[in-house]
Amino acid sequence: MPSPTDPPGVNELLTHAVEALGGAERPGQVEMAEAVGRALRTGEHLAVQAGTGTGKSLAYLVPAIRHAIVKDTTVVVSTATIALQRQLVDRDLPRLAKALKKPLGREPTFAILKGRRNYLCLHRLDSGAPEEPEDPGLFDPFAVSRLGKEVQRLREWSSDTETGDRDELVPGVSEQAWRQVSVTARECLGVSRCPVGTDCFAERARGEAGRADVVVTNHALLAIDALQGYQVLPEHDLVIVDEAHELVDRVTSVATGELTASMVAIAVRRCGKLIDADIADRLEESGEGLAMILEDLQPGRIDSLPKALGNAVAAVRDGAHACLSALGSDRKEDVDEATARKLARSQVEEVHDTAVRLLEAFDEDTAHQRDVVWLSADRYGMSNRPPSLHVAPLSVAGLLRERLFGATTTVLTSATLTLGGAFDTLARQWGLPPQAKVEKAEGTATDKAPPTDGEDLKWTGIDVGSPFDHRRNGILYVAKHLPAPGRDGLPPSTLDEIAELIDAAGGRTLGLFSSMRAAKQATEELRDRVKHPILCQGEDTTALLVRKFAEDTRTCLFGTLSLWQGVDVPGPSLQLVIVDRIPFPRPDDPVQSARQRAVEARGGNGFLTVAATHAALLLAQGTGRLHRSVADRGVVAVLDSRLATARYAGFLKASLPPFWPTTDPEVARAALRRLDAAAPA
Repeated sequence: MPSPTDPPGVNELLTHAVEALGGAERPGQVEMAEAVGRALRTGEHLAVQAGTGTGKSLAYLVPAIRHAIVKDTTVVVSTATIALQRQLVDRDLPRLAKALKKPLGREPTFAILKGRRNYLCLHRLDSGAPEEPEDPGLFDPFAVSRLGKEVQRLREWSSDTETGDRDELVPGVSEQAWRQVSVTARECLGVSRCPVGTDCFAERARGEAGRADVVVTNHALLAIDALQGYQVLPEHDLVIVDEAHELVDRVTSVATGELTASMVAIAVRRCGKLIDADIADRLEESGEGLAMILEDLQPGRIDSLPKALGNAVAAVRDGAHACLSALGSDRKEDVDEATARKLARSQVEEVHDTAVRLLEAFDEDTAHQRDVVWLSADRYGMSNRPPSLHVAPLSVAGLLRERLFGATTTVLTSATLTLGGAFDTLARQWGLPPQAKVEKAEGTATDKAPPTDGEDLKWTGIDVGSPFDHRRNGILYVAKHLPAPGRDGLPPSTLDEIAELIDAAGGRTLGLFSSMRAAKQATEELRDRVKHPILCQGEDTTALLVRKFAEDTRTCLFGTLSLWQGVDVPGPSLQLVIVDRIPFPRPDDPVQSARQRAVEARGGNGFLTVAATHAALLLAQGTGRLHRSVADRGVVAVLDSRLATARYAGFLKASLPPFWPTTDPEVARAALRRLDAAAPA
């Protein structure tokens, strides 16, 4: 038996794993595993586009596990979705660990690690949640009763759970109830001061992660690890970013700050009797002033700071700073006082730091701004959400370049990474230098020398292809004859086109719409016109709707953004994907519009760099819903004529799987009728 220091090579291990798991080796999987192994040897970063069905999880896990055992180190695998995280931890890793035990000399270990707020806090459970400003919903006695019952359930669950992981609580509880029994990293007393620190679920998870060969986490925690001044993840020398197309958005979300009058009120309440009343009153008055100013402002991006708003935010900043000074240190107090002071400091610090960042966002000119600021409000909607100021980074490239790629070897993978036929579009957003071209899987692409671009960071991009024959099994139909989409909803000609396509397909349709308004319009107007059932997102949980859609082959499912990326329905239930329009970001999207403006201020093409890239990524994800197994066949129908006529159409189409193209509606309908006739009843 080989020793852990001299295990079989990556190819031999992969072959062994595939055979042990009852699978079949795929060329793209082998190519990817070899590329990951080479990245580990050279320290060069790697981007891998691996189509659905490639078996990319196994392709990166096998070389990663081998590396962890040989080097006695930890590797981190980061995902964007809970579904993939669960697949890795509940299915892929347990089976793979058993399969590799013999050739590696011991069974590889793995652990899952999430942010502290995902774990139940025993100290918070014992000491009780801090008194907060009343939630409007709690004036409803039924809401009070429901919250009490949920907290009681959590207390009972705390005695049974091994992990304290919120995701293991089924059924779940409301966010409001979970807040009563959890803390953020800022609110945590720390294991040395907490009276139940030795039993802490979050610390236990961190300890297990530190001893594991493979740690599975999420993009948000990866971002927190990069953003914070303290280490969250265990020591590691490899990060694998799966679902890497979502990395920028997830990091941006973590790096976004929010300031509301309610947050200021919570900070004041938490300060309570810990500081002089006059100092707390000053912060409270600044919060009331902020509330008055925000009520008078229109929602949307804020390009220049109004004087009244600047004064209000500065007052909040100064009031929070005075409270922080008054709070002082918590080191000499008993546990109860230390807990109260820690909770107060965490909230006041968040208010202060966000206020500072909001004010500094307007210091630079448009071309050099680092942050974008906007106001959101839902004054006329169902939620009646109060006005909220937000500040988000225009780019996370510098952060990723310094804190991720500059710190450890990184492998990024997804089914959609080559937008416009190249990795450079996403590489720029990640902070990686340009690459001359995409290396295809044929030949010995991974043996080529790294590009000599003069940059410190070296990386390779390879496309290992897909096991699907997209051109033989799929048609891309662009409805060139339809009018370009407008702002007044779906026109009659588009609704007619949808009805004809659904009839030809015999149902079996996933309708991906650019807005919920369009999805609902199509549902309402077509339910009486087509003979097949139509489900619409929002009528039930998305998971239940997708299950109904998959079980009844004649059913159609209409929806918006989450369906573009979250539907995995192989077989005859899905043979037609309809896209109503190119999914450009909304013109009033504050972050995307600000990014576009910043690119233009620097002399670049803001539309192509931001809007078209956003659309290409979503189109690639949406059209990828058609093929989920080798046997799948069907049509992707894009009802936006701009995909055939606009100058940017070539960039968008180069981002899609290589379907057989047509603009003839009868060709598309005839193909759907043939598929319907051949499908099992």
